[in-house]
Amino acid sequence: QVQLVESGGGLVQPGGSLRLSCAASGSLFSMDVLAWFRQAPGKQRELVARILSGSTTDYSDSVKGRFTVSRDKNTVYLQMNSLKPEDTAVYSCYVRVGVITYWGKGTLVTVSS
Repeated sequence: QVQLVESGGGLVQPGGSLRLSCAASGSLFSMDVLAWFRQAPGKQRELVARILSGSTTDYSDSVKGRFTVSRDKNTVYLQMNSLKPEDTAVYSCYVRVGVITYWGKGTLVTVSS
């Protein structure tokens, strides 16, 4: 069982930056996929960024060049720069080990002036 707790969300002005963290209850090095998803009001959840086994990363086209996903032993990070109002959403952490998936409860990011 893996527990995930996100932090770092909040209100930021357009063009600003935030760093989200996802703390795991165990080591992340055996995980197959580490990812950040987001869900904006009235929209479907979408994949934002992920780290695959072997440390390969990929990003949605909407955040490429602005967001960076990284991790250490127990935490997954999402550095978000040049934030836009359309980045407003609840951001959730996701981990997959084999066929088992774990989700955090999410942290709200609001981009507004």
